[in-house]
Amino acid sequence: MGSVTTPATYNQALRTVKRPDPVAVGTIVWLGSEVMFFAGLFAIYFTLRSTSPELWAQMTQHLNVPYAFVNTVILVLSSVTCQMGVFAAERFQPYSLKKRGWLGWGMVEWFFLTFALGAIFVSGQVWEYSQLVAEGMPISANSYASAFYLTTGFHALHVTGGLIAFLLVIGRAYAVKNFGRKEMTTSIVVSYYWHFVDVVWIALFAVIYFLR
Repeated sequence: MGSVTTPATYNQALRTVKRPDPVAVGTIVWLGSEVMFFAGLFAIYFTLRSTSPELWAQMTQHLNVPYAFVNTVILVLSSVTCQMGVFAAERFQPYSLKKRGWLGWGMVEWFFLTFALGAIFVSGQVWEYSQLVAEGMPISANSYASAFYLTTGFHALHVTGGLIAFLLVIGRAYAVKNFGRKEMTTSIVVSYYWHFVDVVWIALFAVIYFLR
């Protein structure tokens, strides 16, 4: 005879089914909406380039490509350190194993380094803005300047939001007695967001600084 399904065996089967974390799923859906938002900003750039090629060629001469490239490398490195923090969180290791040096860093140390790199990136953008304004390219100069500050500025706001999220995750790691699955999931979700803003910036960097 076949096995009989009872409430006990049915409940046990439900517990063995791996369901996606609702927070992670919600974050992915939200990032999908963010993709549409940045797609609109990209559309502004491509429309401007097709309708005003002379203005595009003139204003891109003000951009400091080597400086922006270094700032981009810093942001990309922050994505690497962020993922190292996630690996530590998946090992349920919030803090450093001092005997192993930086190889034994926990999630907190890696996320602090990621925060520092992200803060350097945002500070670098602010410095770039000041240089462009000094060279006669304020946001009100023309349509290209408006598109440049609008696009990069919104991205900088997203990076700043990620920095705040890192601080919250680090604070939560210090606040809880036992670093568990909820804390691990939170760190993974924040990493999704951080990798997203990194990929968006790489695309922005290619469009803004290399399309001459």
